[in-house]
Amino acid sequence: MTASRDILPRPPIDLLDTDSALFLDADGTLLAFADDPDRVAPAPGLPETLDALHDAIGGALALVSGRPIAGLDRIFARPHWAAAGQHGLERRDIHGHIDTMPVDRDELATLRAAVHAIGNELPGVRVEDKSWSVALHCRERPELEDELRRRAPELVARFPGFELQPGNRVFEFKPRGMDKGVAVAAFLAEAPFQGRRPIYLGDDLTDEHAFDVVNAHGGVSIRVGDRTPSHATFTLSSPADVQDWLDEVKTRLTRGAAAAR
Repeated sequence: MTASRDILPRPPIDLLDTDSALFLDADGTLLAFADDPDRVAPAPGLPETLDALHDAIGGALALVSGRPIAGLDRIFARPHWAAAGQHGLERRDIHGHIDTMPVDRDELATLRAAVHAIGNELPGVRVEDKSWSVALHCRERPELEDELRRRAPELVARFPGFELQPGNRVFEFKPRGMDKGVAVAAFLAEAPFQGRRPIYLGDDLTDEHAFDVVNAHGGVSIRVGDRTPSHATFTLSSPADVQDWLDEVKTRLTRGAAAAR
């Protein structure tokens, strides 16, 4: 694995072309973090840049997030985009069809109650209920991260159908066997993503599964931030830096399209 951010180069703007497939994490990649996950919003101009890229690469753009698809649609207002929500537990193709992984509802209900009990016990720890998964956030109380790191594995051990997915000051309990890499692989098996070189941008440990899949397909993985270690091949420093890079890519692609006419 890569040991230092300093040895990862910035991706060149000609990395993405009209034969690419683009996969984008949301929080920490396209969106700056907020203490309250419901209060995040895209920076001005970002949705329009993504629209231009979506069109330039023939619709082969997908959001791949820990958020539910409904949450992504609320933030970006682009229900025609392909998307994977809740780390791939639900996946929407370009035709709007959504596949959802089956979940034991009784086990989920018991787990949800236990997670809410921890949230109630620790003021400042937020519970994010994502319908098929549930998470504990401690961005408002970072001093409680070690406590959650101790208690989360103990809790998930009681629920064999679920697994723990740690992230950036978040501990998510999700059905076993699904991750962002599985979701990306499913996209790459269908049009318009099939046969294209995949490019994936993500900031968190949850994105490493997708990095592995993209790398195995001869694609490019771009880490956002300075988390180490990572299987990424390039790096961008922040969501603002991501937007700057995407703007540069958009300008290059749209100028090329105009010149070809």
